[in-house]
Amino acid sequence: MKITAIRLDRLTEPLDPPFDAAWDPVPRRSFAATIVRVETDAGVVGVGSGDTMDGFEAFEHMFVGEDPLAVDRHVRVLETIDFHAGRYWPLEVALWDIAGQVDDVPVATLFGGALDGIPAYASCGSLLPAATRAESALRLREEGFRALKIRVDPRRLEEGMAAVQATREAVGDTMAIMVDLNQGWRMAGDTTDPIDWETARSIASRLAELDVFWLEEPLDGTDLSGLAALRKAVPDIRIAGGEMTRTMRELVAAIDAHAFDVHQPDVVLAGGMTTGRRVGELALAKGRWYSPHTWTNGIGLLANLHVVAGVGGGPFIEFPYDPPGWTPERRDFMLAEPIRPDGDGILRVPQRPGIGATLDEVAIRRFAA
Repeated sequence: MKITAIRLDRLTEPLDPPFDAAWDPVPRRSFAATIVRVETDAGVVGVGSGDTMDGFEAFEHMFVGEDPLAVDRHVRVLETIDFHAGRYWPLEVALWDIAGQVDDVPVATLFGGALDGIPAYASCGSLLPAATRAESALRLREEGFRALKIRVDPRRLEEGMAAVQATREAVGDTMAIMVDLNQGWRMAGDTTDPIDWETARSIASRLAELDVFWLEEPLDGTDLSGLAALRKAVPDIRIAGGEMTRTMRELVAAIDAHAFDVHQPDVVLAGGMTTGRRVGELALAKGRWYSPHTWTNGIGLLANLHVVAGVGGGPFIEFPYDPPGWTPERRDFMLAEPIRPDGDGILRVPQRPGIGATLDEVAIRRFAA
């Protein structure tokens, strides 16, 4: 079997303004999604998504004519391209989709098949007043979620802390609460310095008193010694991060440095599914948690789900969800059916061969860029 073509369907945002505009003030050209389709001479087509794939056409010839099942070979090539150009890991998702279809099993089965579902936490991106965020948490609980993540902007720290406290008071001990400080990376053009270690320690201590389950990206993601020191200084809260770390070496370095309790590399942004599997297995062997970041569309969410379920990660998986602005219908407009947890808050691995994504071709034509 050979790869005969790689098609890219770039799609526009179905609603305006883009949801990311809530915290990304820098004007930039971006697409709501790019669908990657890898076509083969056997008629098997793999699907991936999760990044824009801008500029990939210059590298397409490195894959066309090759065996789609030689995934390790393609990963090595993608790593070299990642170094010089862009994060084209959605291509690897499509390759694993082909592999699952050929073997007639879900990709999670190829990765070990440890679990058939993971409890989802509602990942909330907007900054809301305390009372509004608490009311939202109660609605999420009614929908079956048993955990949520609240984004806190250190530049509006007291507002964010008030939202966390109000949410804790509203839900009691019925929901786990995570907090994301978003200090591990910057949006393009944002030259703001991350908060310093003492500020991070103070915030972590205050959140520990509110029984926050984990604190995400409290420092610069490359400050492994600072993150390790923070874990020791505030042992009553877990430290999470690594969502944008790009290489296997860097991901392993974070494990060896004891930087995180929870490792979160997003497989469509940070090294791919193969690397995610290896990192997840290593983190779990070291007694850490593996709970990938999944802030992408439903195809990218499925890619992360297959990896974390395959290796037996968790205890939660991120589910981007913050209605009314960010809903499964908006996030997954390119799919025939939006990805959702079941009534018990469990995100189930689709039992169809491959990654289990079914495209909505009408929507793809409608929103073609």
